[in-house]
Amino acid sequence: MNDQQSIEQNSGARDQEIRAALDQHWAASDANDFETEHVIYREDAVLEYPQSGELTRGRSNIQGQRESQPNKKRFTIRRIIGSGDLWVTEFILLYDAKPSYTVSIMEFTGDKVARETQYFADPFPAPAFRAQWVERMDT
Repeated sequence: MNDQQSIEQNSGARDQEIRAALDQHWAASDANDFETEHVIYREDAVLEYPQSGELTRGRSNIQGQRESQPNKKRFTIRRIIGSGDLWVTEFILLYDAKPSYTVSIMEFTGDKVARETQYFADPFPAPAFRAQWVERMDT
């Protein structure tokens, strides 16, 4: 095996480990298992919510602000894509049964999240003028 093949094999194994950690993270998020949900973060991780202008520093603060969320929430993962240090998850976040279409961008250092940015979008009605060009998605 040459050096390039070894790098690709190690990269593939790391991607599989990160994907498994993400699957565990989102399942724990959906179950409100806050301890397991936050294992994925580095102690000095940063979480950004650009739409509200908030930045949370440190895994314990990220966990604390999520634990204090008064709304009942559920997560439905639409897809997870990524490799190496950059992973993106698209999901539907239900707060008290109201959907928010969400994108999470996670930047890894080693096997832990160093930075996450989340964007939230409320659903909106489809305008009639596009009807001839589009088909309806199941949501």
